[in-house]
This record gives sequence, C-alpha cells and structure tokens, in this order.
Amino acid sequence: MQVLITIALIIIGVLLFEFIIFAHEFGHFITAKKSGVQVNEFALGMGPKLFSFKKGETRYSLRLFPIGGYCAMEGEDAESDNPRAFTNAKVWKRMIIIIAGAVMNILVGFLLMFVVTLNQSSFVDPTVTDFVPYSYTANSGLQKGDKILSVGGYSVANWRDLQLGVQLLPCEEVDPQSLTVYKQDCCYDAMNYLKNMRDTLKLIDDNVISVLYNRELAAGAEKINAAQSKEEAYALFQQTIDSFYTDAQVQKPADFQYPTIEVREKRLRYQGDVTVLRSGTKTEIKNVQFFTYKPSEDKTAVGIDFYLQSKDKNFFTVMEETFTGTVSLAKSVWKSFELLVTGRFHFSDMSGPVGITKVVSDAAAVGLETGFGDAVLNIVMIMALITVNLGIVNMMPFPALDGGRFVFLVVEAIIRRPLPRKVEYIVNGIGLVLLIMMIIAITFNDVFKLFTGGFDMQY
Repeated sequence: MQVLITIALIIIGVLLFEFIIFAHEFGHFITAKKSGVQVNEFALGMGPKLFSFKKGETRYSLRLFPIGGYCAMEGEDAESDNPRAFTNAKVWKRMIIIIAGAVMNILVGFLLMFVVTLNQSSFVDPTVTDFVPYSYTANSGLQKGDKILSVGGYSVANWRDLQLGVQLLPCEEVDPQSLTVYKQDCCYDAMNYLKNMRDTLKLIDDNVISVLYNRELAAGAEKINAAQSKEEAYALFQQTIDSFYTDAQVQKPADFQYPTIEVREKRLRYQGDVTVLRSGTKTEIKNVQFFTYKPSEDKTAVGIDFYLQSKDKNFFTVMEETFTGTVSLAKSVWKSFELLVTGRFHFSDMSGPVGITKVVSDAAAVGLETGFGDAVLNIVMIMALITVNLGIVNMMPFPALDGGRFVFLVVEAIIRRPLPRKVEYIVNGIGLVLLIMMIIAITFNDVFKLFTGGFDMQY
C-alpha cells in the first residue's frame, strides 16, 4: 500500500509540474492565436513524440519526457516571409505574446494557492494577542495588540511574510550584561525549573505542570518582563518559583535553593527593527530580539515566541489569504535573488530539478504523517512556489529568457525599428549557453548534496 501511495504522489507531482509548463506555453499559444500569429506546433513534454495530431495549421504533440514543452511560432527563431510570422506582428502584440507565459504562471500560482488556502482550517492575522512565558520579544519592545507591518525591513501582510522576515534576520552578538538578556534568562530559567519539578524532583505531574505553565509561569513572566532592574527581575523570578509550590500545594525540598541566573560571556540573538501598528499609530521598535536557540552545537535557529490573532474563515478571508499568499511567494523569490546578489545566499544554496524533486518528496513524506490529503496539499504548495518562481524568473531581463526578449521589443518600440536579427541571435545564444551551464552546475551540486546528505531545506 505504501508503494502505491508513493507512486500516486509521484504521478500527482508530475501532472502538476506538467500543468505548470502547459499553462506557461498556453499563455504564449493563446495570445499568439488571438494576435494572428501562426503557431506551427504546440507540444507538451520533450523528446520523441508519443502521439500527435494536426488541427488547422497547428500540430499538437505529447512527447515522452514530462520535463517541459514549447509553442513553436512561425518566424520566432528564423527568418520568414510569412505575413503571419511572429516577427511580422506589431511590436505591442509580440510584447503581449512574450510576457503571457509568465503571467499565466502567476495566475496558476494564484489558483494553486487558492486550493491550499481553501483547505486550511483557520487563518491568522499578524497581530500579537499573547506571548509564551519564555518570550524574548515580550521584553524587547513588542506588546499585545501590535499588528506587525514589517520585520527587519521585510514587509508583512500575513504569517508567511512574518515567518520569512524573522528567518532573514541576522544572528548577532548582543550585550550579555543587558537587562533585556537577564530578563529573558529569568523567564527561561523559571520555565526550566517548572519542568525540573516534574522530571527530577517528581513533585508534580503533567496535568499540574500544564496548569502552572499557563497560570503561574505566564503571570510571573509578564511581571519579570516589566521589571526595571536586574534586582527586581530576580526578586520576581523567586516569587514565580514560590508560586509553583504554593499553587501545586507541595513542600519545597529540604535542600531547596533558588537558582542563580548565569551571566555568560557571549550571547547570540536574531534581532532587527520591527514596525507595528499600535493603537492606530505606526511605531518602529528598534532591536527586537527573537527567541534564539541551538538545535545542534554548530547551528543557531530562531522561533516566533508569541501568538497571533485568529481570523474567521469565509469567502472574503479565503480570497484575501489567497492573494496575499501569492504575493508572498513572489516577494520571497525576489528576496532570494537579492540575497544571492548580496552574498547572503550562495550558489550552493540554489536547486535545480534534482533538488526540487527532493523537496517535493520530503514535503509529501511530512504530509503522509497525517494523511494522503495533507501530502497532496504539501505538493500543491511546493508547485505554487515553483510556478510563481518560474513566472518571475522568466520576466527577468536576461538573454534567452522571456524577459530578455521583452527588452529587445521595448528597444524596438523606442527606436521604431527592429534590432538586427543577428545581434538578437548572438545575445540569446550566449544567454542560452550560460543558462544551460548553470543548470548543469546546479544539477551536479544537487546530486552531490543528495549523496552526501547535504540537503537542509525548509518547505
């Protein structure tokens, strides 16, 4: 049964990928037809033909390898005297034809995001409703009721933006002697003491710890976060521990001592400026510290340590979440390019077909832990990111891409005559060679990471 499920998920992934390619090429196809340009062949897949048929002037083909497709227009890549050749169409029509593929990819991304959004059980708004007891953000400026507008300069419209904005924050050394860090340690150590009462001292059970966590620890942490000095914070820390024993109605051990707050020489924090809407006024909070932890000795990670406001699920919120979710995907693609250019991302972080297949496989595996439907939705979400990525990349002004060809048309529209075809062929040829070389290099990098266990991707 597991094999059949895996095969089904692979088929779904392939079909969704081909749907993305189909949508892109269909954008070129339908706008070419409407513009009077002759389309010689519309093919789905690459390689040898499985079957084909001709209707009117166009041959429709299904090819063996489900890794692409194309819309072959008359005169697109060669000279033609045909009055209905692509090169003989008005420049504005050619602009529409060239850009239509990328536009269709964005529309498909919207459609796939709609499917994912429709299946979500609930929605949240990036407005803080409460903090976890060990919250770092609570004692570095964030308050209940704040609607987060940006994190570290990254605009926030939904929880996806918030997650990415926090992940992109720099991890920096902060003053280990600061009051903020001391209060964070007080809250965190109070939580650890509560767990110790259950795990080591065996004074309470899971039911009691749950009550103390949500009542005494939460109340104590809120007071600690408001402390104006280390002495006050430590006194409140002691009071919080006392409240554990009082509320649980258990005696302190005979050798009881309050824990000391360790002051370390080096402290790392993910931090950045956060802009919020507070009581109707836009406010910038400087150097907000987010919960920072070490999942392993050589890695540092960041988490969101507050709760967000829930939203009702209805037609309007579904459409809003679908729109903002699609925009979030587009923003994340642009941000990735920015980080690549500035050096925060490296070539080794990029992925090609092999890496994408690995991510889709991992996403499906995670989804299968809760059900086949969740696995499908995870694949759909990855495909939404891929199609939006494809649309944006294709619009980039790089030779051989649709965006590069669009630039030639813009120049033609400005100077009112086409550039020499030879120049266009040479530039696009060089661009195509560079793209192929990059794809080969990325694929080799993916294969290397696959065999060495170097994949470390979030989805």
